[in-house]
Amino acid sequence: MEIDINKILSDKYEKYFDYLNQNMIVNQIMGRGIKNTELIAAIKLVKRHYFLPDSLKTRAYDDCAIEILPEQTISQPYVVALMIALVDIKKEDRVLEIGTGTGWQTTILSKLSKEVYSIDIRDSLFEFASKRIERYGNNNVYLKIGDGKEGWVEKSPFDKIIVSCATNEIPQKLLEQIKNGGKMVLPVEKEGSQRLNLIQKDKEGMIKTEESIDVVFVRMKQ
Repeated sequence: MEIDINKILSDKYEKYFDYLNQNMIVNQIMGRGIKNTELIAAIKLVKRHYFLPDSLKTRAYDDCAIEILPEQTISQPYVVALMIALVDIKKEDRVLEIGTGTGWQTTILSKLSKEVYSIDIRDSLFEFASKRIERYGNNNVYLKIGDGKEGWVEKSPFDKIIVSCATNEIPQKLLEQIKNGGKMVLPVEKEGSQRLNLIQKDKEGMIKTEESIDVVFVRMKQ
Protein backbone atom coordinates (compact mmCIF):
# COMPACT_ATOMS: atom_id res chain seq x y z
CA MET A 1 0.00 0.00 0.00
CA GLU A 2 1.43 3.34 -1.05
CA ILE A 3 1.74 5.92 1.71
CA ASP A 4 0.62 9.45 0.92
CA ILE A 5 3.28 11.51 2.71
CA ASN A 6 1.66 14.82 1.74
CA LYS A 7 -1.62 13.80 3.38
CA ILE A 8 0.16 12.67 6.54
CA LEU A 9 1.99 15.98 6.76
CA SER A 10 -1.17 17.93 6.01
CA ASP A 11 -3.13 16.10 8.73
CA LYS A 12 -0.26 16.63 11.17
CA TYR A 13 -0.16 20.38 10.52
CA GLU A 14 -3.93 20.71 10.77
CA LYS A 15 -3.88 19.01 14.18
CA TYR A 16 -1.11 21.38 15.22
CA PHE A 17 -3.14 24.41 14.13
CA ASP A 18 -6.25 23.01 15.82
CA TYR A 19 -4.25 22.86 19.07
CA LEU A 20 -3.04 26.44 18.65
CA ASN A 21 -6.56 27.63 17.85
CA GLN A 22 -7.97 25.98 20.97
CA ASN A 23 -5.16 27.39 23.08
CA MET A 24 -5.86 30.87 21.67
CA ILE A 25 -9.56 30.58 22.50
CA VAL A 26 -8.98 29.36 26.06
CA ASN A 27 -6.12 31.67 27.06
CA GLN A 28 -6.44 34.81 24.96
CA ILE A 29 -10.21 35.09 24.59
CA MET A 30 -12.09 33.17 27.29
CA GLY A 31 -9.26 33.84 29.73
CA ARG A 32 -9.92 37.58 29.33
CA GLY A 33 -13.61 37.28 30.08
CA ILE A 34 -15.33 36.65 26.74
CA LYS A 35 -17.77 33.77 27.23
CA ASN A 36 -20.35 34.21 24.42
CA THR A 37 -20.89 30.64 23.24
CA GLU A 38 -21.92 31.51 19.66
CA LEU A 39 -18.88 33.74 19.23
CA ILE A 40 -16.52 31.13 20.67
CA ALA A 41 -17.99 28.48 18.34
CA ALA A 42 -17.50 30.74 15.31
CA ILE A 43 -13.87 31.45 16.20
CA LYS A 44 -13.26 27.73 16.70
CA LEU A 45 -14.70 27.02 13.26
CA VAL A 46 -13.00 29.83 11.31
CA LYS A 47 -9.32 28.91 11.50
CA ARG A 48 -7.14 32.01 11.59
CA HIS A 49 -4.11 30.44 9.85
CA TYR A 50 -6.16 29.97 6.69
CA PHE A 51 -6.46 33.77 6.43
CA LEU A 52 -2.71 34.40 6.44
CA PRO A 53 -0.12 34.02 3.66
CA ASP A 54 1.95 30.84 3.89
CA SER A 55 4.98 32.73 5.20
CA LEU A 56 2.99 33.94 8.24
CA LYS A 57 0.87 30.89 9.09
CA THR A 58 3.06 29.85 12.04
CA ARG A 59 2.27 33.23 13.66
CA ALA A 60 -1.48 32.96 13.09
CA TYR A 61 -2.40 32.34 16.73
CA ASP A 62 0.00 34.83 18.29
CA ASP A 63 -1.48 37.23 20.83
CA CYS A 64 -0.96 40.29 18.64
CA ALA A 65 -1.87 41.97 15.37
CA ILE A 66 0.14 40.81 12.34
CA GLU A 67 1.17 43.02 9.45
CA ILE A 68 0.24 41.39 6.15
CA LEU A 69 1.24 44.25 3.86
CA PRO A 70 2.42 47.78 4.63
CA GLU A 71 -0.38 49.44 6.63
CA GLN A 72 -2.57 46.33 6.41
CA THR A 73 -2.91 44.03 9.40
CA ILE A 74 -4.96 41.17 10.74
CA SER A 75 -6.05 42.31 14.19
CA GLN A 76 -5.17 40.71 17.52
CA PRO A 77 -7.57 37.78 18.17
CA TYR A 78 -8.74 39.12 21.53
CA VAL A 79 -9.50 42.57 20.11
CA VAL A 80 -11.54 41.05 17.27
CA ALA A 81 -13.49 38.96 19.77
CA LEU A 82 -14.00 41.93 22.09
CA MET A 83 -15.30 44.21 19.33
CA ILE A 84 -17.79 41.58 18.20
CA ALA A 85 -18.84 40.92 21.78
CA LEU A 86 -19.34 44.63 22.49
CA VAL A 87 -21.86 45.11 19.68
CA ASP A 88 -23.64 41.86 20.68
CA ILE A 89 -24.44 40.52 17.22
CA LYS A 90 -27.69 38.60 16.79
CA LYS A 91 -28.62 36.10 14.08
CA GLU A 92 -31.07 38.53 12.46
CA ASP A 93 -28.57 41.43 12.30
CA ARG A 94 -27.28 43.10 9.18
CA VAL A 95 -23.66 44.09 9.84
CA LEU A 96 -21.38 46.64 8.17
CA GLU A 97 -17.66 45.97 8.49
CA ILE A 98 -15.12 48.66 7.63
CA GLY A 99 -11.81 46.98 6.80
CA THR A 100 -12.14 43.54 5.20
CA GLY A 101 -8.42 42.81 5.39
CA THR A 102 -7.80 39.08 4.89
CA GLY A 103 -11.42 38.20 5.65
CA TRP A 104 -10.99 36.44 9.01
CA GLN A 105 -13.23 38.76 11.00
CA THR A 106 -15.63 38.98 8.04
CA THR A 107 -16.08 35.21 8.06
CA ILE A 108 -16.63 35.09 11.82
CA LEU A 109 -19.29 37.80 11.45
CA SER A 110 -20.99 35.80 8.70
CA LYS A 111 -21.51 32.89 11.09
CA LEU A 112 -23.18 35.13 13.68
CA SER A 113 -25.42 37.40 11.60
CA LYS A 114 -27.94 37.48 8.75
CA GLU A 115 -25.80 39.53 6.33
CA VAL A 116 -22.34 41.12 6.30
CA TYR A 117 -21.45 44.08 4.10
CA SER A 118 -17.68 44.62 4.15
CA ILE A 119 -15.67 47.49 2.66
CA ASP A 120 -11.94 47.95 2.20
CA ILE A 121 -10.33 50.97 0.59
CA ARG A 122 -7.46 48.88 -0.82
CA ASP A 123 -7.78 46.22 -3.50
CA SER A 124 -4.49 44.48 -2.62
CA LEU A 125 -6.12 41.76 -0.51
CA PHE A 126 -9.53 41.65 -2.20
CA GLU A 127 -8.97 38.43 -4.15
CA PHE A 128 -7.14 36.81 -1.21
CA ALA A 129 -10.01 37.57 1.16
CA SER A 130 -12.73 36.68 -1.34
CA LYS A 131 -11.37 33.18 -1.92
CA ARG A 132 -11.10 32.44 1.77
CA ILE A 133 -14.52 33.80 2.64
CA GLU A 134 -15.99 31.70 -0.19
CA ARG A 135 -14.16 28.62 1.08
CA TYR A 136 -16.32 28.73 4.22
CA GLY A 137 -19.49 28.55 2.12
CA ASN A 138 -20.71 32.02 2.95
CA ASN A 139 -23.55 33.27 0.77
CA ASN A 140 -24.41 36.14 3.11
CA VAL A 141 -21.23 38.23 2.62
CA TYR A 142 -21.04 41.19 0.24
CA LEU A 143 -17.71 42.88 -0.48
CA LYS A 144 -16.69 46.08 -2.19
CA ILE A 145 -13.71 48.39 -2.57
CA GLY A 146 -14.54 51.83 -1.30
CA ASP A 147 -14.06 54.59 1.25
CA GLY A 148 -14.99 53.18 4.65
CA LYS A 149 -15.91 56.48 6.22
CA GLU A 150 -18.68 56.84 3.63
CA GLY A 151 -20.19 53.49 4.64
CA TRP A 152 -22.55 51.66 2.30
CA VAL A 153 -25.50 54.06 2.02
CA GLU A 154 -27.64 52.05 -0.39
CA LYS A 155 -27.60 49.04 1.95
CA SER A 156 -28.15 50.99 5.17
CA PRO A 157 -29.32 51.16 7.89
CA PHE A 158 -27.35 48.48 9.71
CA ASP A 159 -27.99 46.85 13.05
CA LYS A 160 -24.29 46.76 13.87
CA ILE A 161 -21.14 48.43 12.48
CA ILE A 162 -17.57 47.34 13.22
CA VAL A 163 -14.73 49.63 12.16
CA SER A 164 -11.27 48.02 12.06
CA CYS A 165 -9.20 51.18 11.54
CA ALA A 166 -8.62 54.20 13.73
CA THR A 167 -10.13 57.65 13.19
CA ASN A 168 -9.61 61.02 14.86
CA GLU A 169 -13.36 61.46 15.11
CA ILE A 170 -16.43 59.30 14.63
CA PRO A 171 -17.46 59.52 10.94
CA GLN A 172 -20.85 61.24 10.71
CA LYS A 173 -21.97 59.15 7.75
CA LEU A 174 -21.41 55.96 9.70
CA LEU A 175 -23.45 57.32 12.61
CA GLU A 176 -26.28 58.03 10.19
CA GLN A 177 -26.19 54.43 8.93
CA ILE A 178 -26.73 52.83 12.37
CA LYS A 179 -30.31 51.69 12.80
CA ASN A 180 -32.19 53.07 15.80
CA GLY A 181 -31.45 50.58 18.55
CA GLY A 182 -28.18 49.60 16.86
CA LYS A 183 -24.51 49.76 17.85
CA MET A 184 -21.11 50.59 16.39
CA VAL A 185 -17.61 49.91 17.72
CA LEU A 186 -14.46 51.63 16.46
CA PRO A 187 -11.03 52.77 17.64
CA VAL A 188 -10.78 56.54 18.10
CA GLU A 189 -7.41 58.28 18.35
CA LYS A 190 -6.90 61.21 20.70
CA GLU A 191 -3.60 62.78 21.73
CA GLY A 192 -1.56 59.95 20.24
CA SER A 193 -3.42 57.02 21.82
CA GLN A 194 -6.35 54.93 20.64
CA ARG A 195 -9.32 53.60 22.59
CA LEU A 196 -12.21 51.45 21.51
CA ASN A 197 -15.46 53.41 21.52
CA LEU A 198 -18.86 51.74 21.72
CA ILE A 199 -21.60 53.82 20.13
CA GLN A 200 -25.20 52.98 20.99
CA LYS A 201 -28.19 54.55 19.25
CA ASP A 202 -31.43 54.24 21.20
CA LYS A 203 -34.91 53.71 19.78
CA GLU A 204 -35.36 57.48 19.40
CA GLY A 205 -32.01 57.91 17.65
CA MET A 206 -30.13 59.44 20.57
CA ILE A 207 -26.40 58.59 20.72
CA LYS A 208 -24.52 57.29 23.75
CA THR A 209 -20.74 56.68 23.69
CA GLU A 210 -18.69 54.51 26.05
CA GLU A 211 -14.93 53.97 26.03
CA SER A 212 -13.34 50.53 26.36
CA ILE A 213 -9.70 49.39 26.19
CA ASP A 214 -6.59 50.95 24.65
CA VAL A 215 -5.81 49.51 21.22
CA VAL A 216 -3.48 49.98 18.26
CA PHE A 217 -4.96 49.97 14.74
CA VAL A 218 -3.82 51.24 11.37
CA ARG A 219 -5.28 54.64 10.53
CA MET A 220 -8.33 54.98 8.33
CA LYS A 221 -7.28 56.16 4.88
CA GLN A 222 -8.57 59.56 3.90
